Amino acid sequence: MTFLNLCLLLPLAGFFLLLVIPRARENAIRIACLATSLIAFVLSLGLAVGFDAAKSGFQFVTDSPWISSPPIRYHVGIDGLSLWLVLLATLLTPIAVLISWRYIEKRVKEFYAFLLLMEFGLIGVFVSLDLILFYVFWEVSLVPMYFLIGVWGHERRIYAAVKFFLYTMAGSVLMLAAMIYLYTLSDTFDFTRLSALMAAGRISLRPAEELLLFLAFFLAFAVKVPLFPLHTWLPDAHVEAPTAGSVILASVMLKMGTYGLLRFCLPLFPSASRESAPWVVTLAIVGIIYGALVAMVQPNMKKLVAYSSVSHLGFVVLGIFSFTQLGLDGAVYQMLNHGVSTGALFMLVGYMYERRHSLEIADYGGVATPAPGLAAVFMITTLASIGLPMLNNFVGEFLVLQGAAQANFKWAVYAAIGVILSACYMLWLYQRAFFGEASETVRSHLRDLTPREWVAIAPLLILMVWMGTATRTFLPAISSANAQILEQTQHNVEFHVRSAPSTEVSVSALLGTETRREAGHAR
Repeated sequence: MTFLNLCLLLPLAGFFLLLVIPRARENAIRIACLATSLIAFVLSLGLAVGFDAAKSGFQFVTDSPWISSPPIRYHVGIDGLSLWLVLLATLLTPIAVLISWRYIEKRVKEFYAFLLLMEFGLIGVFVSLDLILFYVFWEVSLVPMYFLIGVWGHERRIYAAVKFFLYTMAGSVLMLAAMIYLYTLSDTFDFTRLSALMAAGRISLRPAEELLLFLAFFLAFAVKVPLFPLHTWLPDAHVEAPTAGSVILASVMLKMGTYGLLRFCLPLFPSASRESAPWVVTLAIVGIIYGALVAMVQPNMKKLVAYSSVSHLGFVVLGIFSFTQLGLDGAVYQMLNHGVSTGALFMLVGYMYERRHSLEIADYGGVATPAPGLAAVFMITTLASIGLPMLNNFVGEFLVLQGAAQANFKWAVYAAIGVILSACYMLWLYQRAFFGEASETVRSHLRDLTPREWVAIAPLLILMVWMGTATRTFLPAISSANAQILEQTQHNVEFHVRSAPSTEVSVSALLGTETRREAGHAR
């Protein structure tokens, strides 16, 4: 059994283990969940160590029959696109366990069991190479989040959970219908075989047919991103979810949508994707600016961070539909950046809520006085979120804007407005919450970070700096996968390559060197 299968199946085994532990043994449940998630993370590190960025195609592949009729296979594997998303999921799960250690006091067994089940579903989404297997994991990941919001959320948790479920299910049904239609044309649900048949011209789609199939997949993924105007479920879900639910939702679950756009929409429907790029980019830019403007007027900290996600993920969609190597590299990098920095923001807001029991910004002020450590960590995370150079978000946003400028310079100009606005609402939030005179209530309730909280936030702080300064750690694998996707779309002219690009192509482009001379024109 490969590292990938162990990494995928271990959270499921942990889920069943928690079910047999007596409900009264709450500490044993927490320890078992933490141990399982940590072992899964260590196994995922083995994937990173054993992954060869110079190789094209999928690695750690397992392809076995699952259901004979229709032919559905247990086909899993990773490339540079899915590798880091798997690591992101396995990293955030033990962190979610730690931040819930004292906060979750009711139905402890069920809460931690759902966390592991959700990790199983999320990893499965990123590694599935069979369409129906992908759909199964897509729906598996939906169920635990529904219960995390609906059972352990705040006052309007039922409304938020139902809204989240209905929005996601509506898009999923259309995607399933499109998958079945593709099966009637090809007699296979296997993604790699389907891609090969299309590349060889053995499956030919009429333009209208391809557009409808693209829209069916796109709607399911756009809801999950969420792309404007399909974003309205997100603020409610974030505000009502427990801290661990918000962290997993923002850091990993939203990436299912952008991952689906890259993995399925672009390779399977290249012509429809290219033709739809102008209006998709328009929606992305509207989301960037709209999300930032709405975040600026939010009195609730969680809603502010939620709307910032709408803005930041608009950058990801913009990079994807720029159809340039830099744009796609920046989009994937920004997916990871958002998972780290926004996940940290939700953690820190959760820490403050546990102390003050309020999410209203007006109930804070002067927090830096009683909690200097919390203030320092929040400032670093804020600077990362707004894209300060040497921190992670700067790299992703820079690459996306450069790729967008290559495709259409106006796109980059409009999107850059979102960068400016993000600095406005994040720094204003920090000023109102942490500066000024601390009230007696704030002084008595806002204690500094505990050792457990430091342990939970420290890995994300390290990654903010690491990803902002050592981009070569991540970009080679990402660039290789994106080059293949662009080959399949047959549209990447400026950075078109015959084989997987070396690290120097993307990194030298980031540093402003003569990338065109290094990459060349394959056509």
